[in-house]
Amino acid sequence: MRRFARRRSEPTIALINVVFLLLTFFLVAGAIGARPPAGLQLAHLTGGDPAPMRGTVALDAEGTALWPEGVADAAGFVATLPTDTAGTARILPDRAAPAAALVALARALRAAGAQEVRILAEREGDE
Repeated sequence: MRRFARRRSEPTIALINVVFLLLTFFLVAGAIGARPPAGLQLAHLTGGDPAPMRGTVALDAEGTALWPEGVADAAGFVATLPTDTAGTARILPDRAAPAAALVALARALRAAGAQEVRILAEREGDE
């Protein structure tokens, strides 16, 4: 009677599979994350905590609001705010954006129903 020896599987194959799955996950997750518009130069702050990009509208140097994809105005933007932010709208202004445009955008967001409007900037030394 012959006894068949069971071959041990190669652990390298399992490691390659895990690395491939992680690579795929990070490629997909990186593509989903929202990024600020190209060429936007953020205002500087000396302190503060970083804020997430969800629920954010950008304001370019000419004072034009750059709404997220699928949004055309302040009311549409406020309607898309995530429920976990409790109605907090965030403005990501260019450092050269006119102050009057920033104030007008903040007022439009408040009038559209945003509970709170926050202005985002980069911390000093984050460049």
